[in-house]
Amino acid sequence: MHAGDLPDGLDSVEEVADVRYATADTLGDAVDGADTLLLWDFFSPAVRSAWPRCGSLTWIHIAAAGVDSLMFDELVDSNVTVTNSRGVFDRPIAEFVLAQILAFAKDSERSRALQQSKVWQHRETERIDGAHAMIVGTGAIGRAIATLLTAVGMSVSGVGRTAREGDRDFGTVYASDDLGAVAARADYLVLVAPLTEQTRGLVDDAVLAAMTPGSRVINVGRGELLDTDALLAHLATGHIAGAALDVFVTEPLSADHPLWTAENVIVTPHMSGDASGWKQRLAELFVDNALRHFRGEPLRNVVDKKLGFVV
Repeated sequence: MHAGDLPDGLDSVEEVADVRYATADTLGDAVDGADTLLLWDFFSPAVRSAWPRCGSLTWIHIAAAGVDSLMFDELVDSNVTVTNSRGVFDRPIAEFVLAQILAFAKDSERSRALQQSKVWQHRETERIDGAHAMIVGTGAIGRAIATLLTAVGMSVSGVGRTAREGDRDFGTVYASDDLGAVAARADYLVLVAPLTEQTRGLVDDAVLAAMTPGSRVINVGRGELLDTDALLAHLATGHIAGAALDVFVTEPLSADHPLWTAENVIVTPHMSGDASGWKQRLAELFVDNALRHFRGEPLRNVVDKKLGFVV
């Protein structure tokens, strides 16, 4: 199912299978009798609407890393396998996070504003080596972020379902239930966790209040991980020194939303993983998985539907 934005390469599946193409409006007719569904238009609720006609489905592949927009009770309780596009976005998102950290540390926004005003104003900037990034989400993307930030001299820790020591990428992983107790250790709180019932609203007013004055928040996960109103309040007081937000509760962000004009906020339109060639990489992953499926081989990136991510 797509919205008219399919890349080249997907048609190679036609060599081994009968392929139907559908939009959200025509999915019900197209999926009737189908074994496999590629969900390219992954924010659409069409699968849930068409579910009574999905009796032949055995596998759904979603062209995204997060599956929260797809999941509903009937699918979770079914025998349909769900796979995601884990691995496609890891490095681009890690680079995006590093870029936002550097933008804050090197005061890039103010430099641009001064340039436009033709003002020569010498300033000191921050170093990032030795700064601590606490990464909420210890999956593949979180690990790619940890690896890159470690390489530039930052220290990192993770926040996941369970606490542990000696993790190969994070060293220390704190339990998400304890985030409020450990948030003060973060210079940068990076949100990349999947959206589940356990992570929805995880970074709330209490967590933000517990952070060290002058720390910053970067969200490249899902908008619902973060209490936006609480963030705005802490930005207004200066307790949180900045926020880089790539995801929002409602997208696109409305033109009258206060985040657009909030001090020290960087707003980007859900693009952190969309580096050049990303659609082709998504297509290649699906084609590889489709060939595995038709050969009866194990699929890549099988999602634990109850947890909402690849274990």
